[in-house]
Amino acid sequence: MKTAICIFEDEGFRNLLPLTYLRPVYDLKCGMLTLREKITKQITSKNVILHARNSLQKVLTERYSGIPINKYDADNILFINGRLLINKKIAKEIKKLDQNSAFVKNGFIAAANLSGDNLRTLITSKEEFLPFHILNSITKSEADCSLIDYAWDLVNANGDEIVNDFNSFVNKIPKIDTKKYRSVEFLNKKNIFISKGVEIQPFVFLDASNGPIYIGKNVKIMSHSHIQGPAFIGDSSTIKAHASIYYGTSIGEVCKAGGEIGTSIIHSYSNKQHNGFLGHSYLGSWVNIGAGSNNSDLKNNYENITVLLNGKNVDTGSQFFGLIMGDHSKTAINTMFNTGTIVGISCNIFGAGFPPRNIPSFSWGGSSFLKTYDINKSIEVANIVAKRRNVNLQESEISLLKEVFELTRRERRD
Repeated sequence: MKTAICIFEDEGFRNLLPLTYLRPVYDLKCGMLTLREKITKQITSKNVILHARNSLQKVLTERYSGIPINKYDADNILFINGRLLINKKIAKEIKKLDQNSAFVKNGFIAAANLSGDNLRTLITSKEEFLPFHILNSITKSEADCSLIDYAWDLVNANGDEIVNDFNSFVNKIPKIDTKKYRSVEFLNKKNIFISKGVEIQPFVFLDASNGPIYIGKNVKIMSHSHIQGPAFIGDSSTIKAHASIYYGTSIGEVCKAGGEIGTSIIHSYSNKQHNGFLGHSYLGSWVNIGAGSNNSDLKNNYENITVLLNGKNVDTGSQFFGLIMGDHSKTAINTMFNTGTIVGISCNIFGAGFPPRNIPSFSWGGSSFLKTYDINKSIEVANIVAKRRNVNLQESEISLLKEVFELTRRERRD
């Protein structure tokens, strides 16, 4: 009997927009890894199937060559929700799931082990999302697990997830060659992992006393920088001089980071390299934050921060939350963002004062006006930016940008 695991999306992706316009929920990063990478490391990396929205199928087929997308060639499939923030405990329980039984969390399927008629009924459905609700003959039980509902769930969990990923997947920590890194101060060396090809200039302070620091391959850390763990720096990224990287920050691959960054997640190929503060925030890929730009992550009255999401005010349940910015968005110098601001994909934000706290995708402007950012110009700029990093946008990615432009048209005023 052929078995497989399937990491799937459900309707919950909507509450994670705009970050999920161009990627499935399981490709969101938290800690050192994406949600998908955590699942495959905890469960298995063999015979993996990915389920995604129809709009993402072609992009993912090109991105993950050799991995079936929305194709279910197996007799027994263990379905795992892509919003699951997995850990060793729940992974162990999932592996022990009986056939035709499922774990649920707040009414959503967290994991289901299906075969026979239940499997055939599910995978032959023409619905975009797998219709677990039509299966009447499976046993369901409530699971003690976390399904990510909102972007701030990822931000708030990031520090702990860096620690968990570090402890779970870093098998051996190489001894630090202090002669190679002269005039660099290391605090709690046993909690600092330095990969190959890393350049650390003099007068850098790496403080792992409150959590581990993971530095990926070919990273450059410039003089007078301070990194406080738990922190993750992805491969081929640069930490600019005098940067302050505080607790709970993950910086993806091929990024430039500077100024003051705390408790934030930055996806690959994004830059926040100048002075200015970024706190309790989540940035997608291909984002550029202009010099002197700042965001607020705490209200003056210390109340919980609310955000406008999908037309509704949502209480984050937290005193701290800053900015969500979708892929390909940019800011000019000295741009200011209020607490709980959401910026869509492919926006250009500039001007004095605070722009609106909810900015639709493909917007151009700031506090005084917002107009539509021409889709052709947007794609032209995206191509230029990608080529500067020796990356070519695929036709499927361009088509997806055009699709999202049409999908979000009604959100824009002009």
